Amino acid sequence: MRRFAEEEVLPHAHEWHLKNAYIPLEVIAKLADLGVFGLTIPEEFGGLGLGKESMCVVSEELSRAYIGVGSLGTRSEIAAELILGGGTDAQKAEWLPRIASGEVLPTAVFTEPNTGSDLGSLRTRAVQEEGVWKVTGNKTWITHPVRADLMTLLVRTNPDEPGYRGLSMLLAPKPRGTDADPFPAQGMSGGEIEVLGYRGMKEYEIAFDGFAVPAENLLGGVPGQGFKQLMQTFESARIQTAARAVGVAQSALDVGLKYAQERIQFGKALVEFPRVADKLAMMAVEVHIARQLTYYSARQKDEGKRCDLEAGMAKLLGARVAWAAADNALQIHGGNGFALEYQISRILCDARILNIFEGAAEIQAQVIARRLLDEA
Repeated sequence: MRRFAEEEVLPHAHEWHLKNAYIPLEVIAKLADLGVFGLTIPEEFGGLGLGKESMCVVSEELSRAYIGVGSLGTRSEIAAELILGGGTDAQKAEWLPRIASGEVLPTAVFTEPNTGSDLGSLRTRAVQEEGVWKVTGNKTWITHPVRADLMTLLVRTNPDEPGYRGLSMLLAPKPRGTDADPFPAQGMSGGEIEVLGYRGMKEYEIAFDGFAVPAENLLGGVPGQGFKQLMQTFESARIQTAARAVGVAQSALDVGLKYAQERIQFGKALVEFPRVADKLAMMAVEVHIARQLTYYSARQKDEGKRCDLEAGMAKLLGARVAWAAADNALQIHGGNGFALEYQISRILCDARILNIFEGAAEIQAQVIARRLLDEA
């Protein structure tokens, strides 16, 4: 995986970022051939049947080259875990082999304009009529929706049930779009959200107006289970995000060290100055600590143990370490680090999102504190 990342991703990552370009479909096809999208899907459904620790290795190595590529498998991981944990036998048979092969690219459609961490306030509704669910409402911060074939779509199917209890998950197929016509499906429209970093897949806000989803595509076949089904994916999602953070942090260390070795000031390389060497040393220590906590969480998950505390810690720490490493690496670059032509400018932008998505740092800290109090 490292060889693939170094040969197929790293040489092009900065150009993709600067152009706000999609990761080429040829790269996605090669990832599919390597089994990235079916990494943890059981062999009976066409996957490799590996554990979360293997997922961490792949996510870290790809994110070390470019977080956009390292995140392509995230949506497949979330969709597969939702279907494995809550889907009917028919839903598993229909979708899991196609996700594992890369034939179907999923996207997660959860967040709304006024509903980030507070999913209990979700307002997008789905009404069943004539064999379909008709979806109406607005979603935002949806990653890679244009080229996706399947949406895991969180909706409110019972408006009389407050909070989480009225939520359901739909497996909503859609045609792939283009930049010219991003959402060709009837009842679906949207616009791109321009972002600082985390590019390559593009972020969108989406409006649904009577968008139709087949009635049999209600995950599990029972309404009102959406939030519970989603909660079952949180541990894996946070572990995978922690692994992406470690990859970004390692990338910052890589470019910071390389620049410090090559840049000459006052007749010697920057790395020979103690304050610069100290920065690099602490970056290496912190990356190693974050990696160990992340992989420990993955092993706990693979052993079937509860690990929401460890996964939250890994995600919280990994995100902070990635930001600190990117900041320090940019400082080592001096003024050049502020120039868009240098890779560290991209890495800094990519690192910033890690404290926000898949559970904001404040939410992670709150969950950790609550667990500690429960055990006290």
